[in-house]
Amino acid sequence: MHTHLAPEYQGTPDGQAAQALLSKCVHCGFCTATCPTYQLLGDELDGPRGRIYLIKQVLEGAEPTAKTQLHLDRCLTCRNCETTCPSGVEYGHLLDIGRKLVDAKVPRPLPERALRWALKEGLPSPLFAPAMKLGQMVRPLMPATLKSKVPPRQQAGAWPTRQHARKVLMLAGCVQPAMMPNINSATARVLDAMGVQTVVAKAGGCCGAVKYHLNDQDGGKAEMRANIDAWWPYIEPAPGGASVEAIVMNASGCGVTVKEYGHILQDDPRYAAKAARVSSLTVDISEWLPEMVRQFGDRLTVKAGSRGGRIAFHPPCTLQHGQQLRGGVETNLRELGFDVKVTGCESHLCCGSAGTYSVLNPKLSYQLRDRKLGHLDQTFEGRQPDQIVSANIGCITHLQSGTATPVRHWIEVLDEALLRGAPSGA
Repeated sequence: MHTHLAPEYQGTPDGQAAQALLSKCVHCGFCTATCPTYQLLGDELDGPRGRIYLIKQVLEGAEPTAKTQLHLDRCLTCRNCETTCPSGVEYGHLLDIGRKLVDAKVPRPLPERALRWALKEGLPSPLFAPAMKLGQMVRPLMPATLKSKVPPRQQAGAWPTRQHARKVLMLAGCVQPAMMPNINSATARVLDAMGVQTVVAKAGGCCGAVKYHLNDQDGGKAEMRANIDAWWPYIEPAPGGASVEAIVMNASGCGVTVKEYGHILQDDPRYAAKAARVSSLTVDISEWLPEMVRQFGDRLTVKAGSRGGRIAFHPPCTLQHGQQLRGGVETNLRELGFDVKVTGCESHLCCGSAGTYSVLNPKLSYQLRDRKLGHLDQTFEGRQPDQIVSANIGCITHLQSGTATPVRHWIEVLDEALLRGAPSGA
């Protein structure tokens, strides 16, 4: 797709990057078939191809409107279209540029600005944890819409204390420790059982995704640089120190962002090389499942199948499309003896969580959630699953808000099986 950049965008980093991305698009429309919002709304402008045309028009000098902004806002950034695209268009990066350019020219109404500000400043804030704790205390008194955003209080379980030669870094995250702290401690316990010590850098914080995708790109980049600074002494330790072998992510939304630090900070002279190194070290915890199978196979395969019952796995978009990791979780958990299946219908489609999307676009978000839950309920051919597992805190809390079936992170299920299968006194 050839683009004639307007003078204001010629020679700019955003203009040049967008032009290169647009040049790959052959407007075939394959992406439309796998776009969740197009399936719900049936509007060309609410599919990837239509949004690409809107961004192209802006780059060529057309004046964007509130309608332009709305169509870009409605995108879940699920990146299913990237998996589908035969030309390799990096639509997610193009959308970030398009939203930035449109927001610079189309002022949002005050209530909308206030909500977006509250989300981008509140979720990564140190005050989020005490606020969540207070919310959980008064949860029974909350209206249903607010209650769905506040999960019941969860016990984290013990953090392992053994020292190991093998060490990994783990991002604590912003909302996950407050909402579902057991995911982090379960991850550390499973890694401990593998002989790997989990280190959390105290100075680290939010991965930067919340601010970056709410178009506070400078704020998001500042959080990314802060993480790099916090992690760097573990990546490049002082002489005589041992470096970590990986940065392990147990929230696929954070993982896809940290894996893109190298891209996002590529023009930063101070951080470009460090960001690329961080991205190269980053792995989703599911990428270690083959090693877990080798280590835990004899210990679990006989007994684990009876634990957890029927388990339906929902692969998050940030895992299967953003990180292009598909099949690993369910395949390896089955190797360990768990009865895990992925729904045979629309497993590639978004559940509607998409970070802050469920707050900003609740109608579409809940339509997608209920559609996803309907398919998950049929995973075992008419028999409901005993539990649903996923790999991202946003998907877990969003799906749980619409079902009585327990929704958990798969690492918690594995941790539980390991604890029950541990020898007495271990």
